[in-house]
Amino acid sequence: MNFKTILVHLDHSVGSTARAALAARWARAHQAHLVGLIPTGLYDGVIPADAIATGMNDFIAESADYLRRRAEAIGREFRESIAATGEVSYEVRLADGATVDAVVQHGRASDLVVLGQDDALDARDLAVHGLVGPVLMEVGQPALVIPSAGEFEGAAKNAVVAWNGTRESAVALHAALPALRCASSVTIVSFRHPREEDGNRQPSSADMRRFLSRHGVQATFERNVTDIDVADALLSRVADLGADLLVMGGYGHSRLRELILGGVTRRILAQMAVPVLLAH
Repeated sequence: MNFKTILVHLDHSVGSTARAALAARWARAHQAHLVGLIPTGLYDGVIPADAIATGMNDFIAESADYLRRRAEAIGREFRESIAATGEVSYEVRLADGATVDAVVQHGRASDLVVLGQDDALDARDLAVHGLVGPVLMEVGQPALVIPSAGEFEGAAKNAVVAWNGTRESAVALHAALPALRCASSVTIVSFRHPREEDGNRQPSSADMRRFLSRHGVQATFERNVTDIDVADALLSRVADLGADLLVMGGYGHSRLRELILGGVTRRILAQMAVPVLLAH
C-alpha cells in the first residue's frame, strides 16, 4: 500500500493553515494527490453570532450565503498556499453535509485522512470539536492527527510506533508502512506495568524485524516496564527520542466504556506534541 490520495480537512480554525501545509508536504513526499475538503457547516447549525446583520428578512438564506463565502475563502487560501510552496497534484472540494458525514464520505476514497487536534479553546469552528473519534470509527482509513500548536516540517523522519500486540496496534502498524518506509529512524516501543505479565500474544522482535525489513523498514525494538501511566510513559519516550511522528492503534478498550476512543488514545490526543497516525 502507498498513500496515493491524501485528504485534508480544512476549516476556519487556527490550526487549519498549518494542517494544510503539512498535508501538502506529505503529498509531495509520497507523490500523492491531495484533496482539500471544506465542509461549509450548513448542516452543522453553527453560525457566529455577529456573522449575519440583524433585521435580515431571510436569515436562513443569508446564513447559507455566509457559510458558502467563508468556505470559498478557505479554498482560496489553500490554493495560494499550494502555489507558494511547490507543485503538487491537488483539488478543492466544498461539501454542504454535516462535517463528520462529509469527512467520512470523502475520506473513504482516500488512503490517509488528515485531521486537526480537537481544540476546545478555538471557538471559531465549534462544529468540528470531537471530530477525530467519530471519523476514525467510521472512515475505514488511517487518520493523521496534527497538533493544534507547533510547526512540522514535512514527512516523518523519526517515527515511534506504540505496540502492545493487539489488533489495533497491528492495524496501525500496517497502515503506517508508507510513512515508515520514508523515515530515517523507526522505534517500536511497548510498555507494561511491573505486575503485568509479558504475555505470548506479541510476535517476537525477530519476526517483527523480518516482517518490517521485507517492507523496506529497519526498526529497533524496546520493551519497557513503567510505574507511571502508559500514556505519560509513551509521550515521555516520544520526546526523549526526538520523534516527529507517533503511530498507534485507535482503540484499546470497549467503545462504550471508553466513550469511543480508548483511554490511552484519548490522553495522547489531548497532550500530543507531534503528529499522531491512528488506525482502527
